[in-house]
Amino acid sequence: MSTPAAGPLLLLDGASLWFRAFYAIPEKITAPDGRPVNALRGFTDMVAALTKQHAPSRLVVCLDLDWRPQFRVDLLPSYKAHRVAEDQSAVAADGFEAEEVPDTLTPQVDMIMEVLEAAGIATAGAEGLEADDVIGTLATRERDSEVIVVSGDRDLLQLVRDTPQPPVKVFYVGRGLAKAELWGPAEVSAKYGVPQEIAGPAYADMATLRGDASDGLPGVAGIGDKSAAQLISKFGSVEALRAAAADPDSDLAKGVRAKLVAADDYLKAAAPVVRVVQDAEVELSGADLLPYTPADPERLQALAVAYNAESPVKRLVTALAKR
Repeated sequence: MSTPAAGPLLLLDGASLWFRAFYAIPEKITAPDGRPVNALRGFTDMVAALTKQHAPSRLVVCLDLDWRPQFRVDLLPSYKAHRVAEDQSAVAADGFEAEEVPDTLTPQVDMIMEVLEAAGIATAGAEGLEADDVIGTLATRERDSEVIVVSGDRDLLQLVRDTPQPPVKVFYVGRGLAKAELWGPAEVSAKYGVPQEIAGPAYADMATLRGDASDGLPGVAGIGDKSAAQLISKFGSVEALRAAAADPDSDLAKGVRAKLVAADDYLKAAAPVVRVVQDAEVELSGADLLPYTPADPERLQALAVAYNAESPVKRLVTALAKR
């Protein structure tokens, strides 16, 4: 293994990427034994493309060890409630109760883990927490390298920062890798109308106010994107806004105050639900230094043959070597 280049730390939202790979590539692509390998091939190609584009010196694939953490459900029972599998016997690859996952995707997660291990690419998880929390913790505690978070989840825009150094940016792949956008505080500020100096936390608080149906967050009735951004820009945080709503002398319009007072229980519960954990006990599978050559090239090649993934694996190996 060579001395790493001064590249960024890439934090990949694992499930976000392999779900996208699964739906982007036809299931008719199979291994010699007939098992679908569309997610495996697509995810491997994503890692290769991201490595080629960003030339990271370190890379971690972050995992959901619990996609719906109990502390979030306790605070806000509606959190992701609509995603719970109707068949409660359904379990994710890691053994936790899961949202509806295609039957042909679950086995491919194990294949992906095998390929990552043979390649020498680190994975990370935190007991009882989501990948977002793993990413939040690793990004927050990083002191040496620029951090680039790769995800199709806008919730992670809350992590962007310019200072303190090093910066954190989000490579948003919600519209696909070819149309991915790199977001920093300036881009979040320009898009959502929040102050650049607090763009990350302001985005989280704005999302709390407006709500997010995809996560089961009802938001404050009558508060949309624009009004949420204006309120957070003026008051700075959900907590300060709640205090202002409770203060009859504060500078809040009567109608807005009434909406906020009516939603106070929701705001109190939802703020810590929306914000990612930044001090989780993260466990890594190994060193996050991205190797220039696979950790176990013979096993990696054997897996590539067994899973009909020789071309994607070759592209990954080439990307590792040419950083």
